[in-house]
Amino acid sequence: MRRMSGGPACRQIAAACRDERAQATVEMAVVAPVLIVLALIVYNLMVFVAATARFDRAAPDIVLACGVAPSGEGEEGSAGDAAEVRERLEEAMAGYELEIEVGVSEGEGGANDDSLLALAGALRTYTCTMSYRPWPSGFSVAGVEMGAPARLRHERAVTIDPWRPGVVL
Repeated sequence: MRRMSGGPACRQIAAACRDERAQATVEMAVVAPVLIVLALIVYNLMVFVAATARFDRAAPDIVLACGVAPSGEGEEGSAGDAAEVRERLEEAMAGYELEIEVGVSEGEGGANDDSLLALAGALRTYTCTMSYRPWPSGFSVAGVEMGAPARLRHERAVTIDPWRPGVVL
């Protein structure tokens, strides 16, 4: 068999093909880190949105369950209720690595008020806050600390009348 050799045009095409070899490797080396960072951002955003949705559904229900018929009058009762709400929220948010804080503030007409309405009790506002630290939160590569520097926070305030069960204001 006789091998057919191409003319000068075939040699130019072959030379051009040889020059473009391994071009995709260089492009991948440039694009891959950017794609990895974008994937981490999307992953953390999806986890935060899912945790926020669960937190927004769970917080009012838990506040209603624990905040109505409080354990006592004054600051000790409010602090005990807030601790119980925090514990139950942590149980409800199991599976997410969150930090949960709960604060209670009394509305007008509390026990320090001299009016007749002080006997009815005041409205209570439970402020439930969750903090999420994006993953990876901290790791070291060749002595350089890397990770997300910020925390994502979400707050949900629920105002209830502690003396009327099931009333959210």
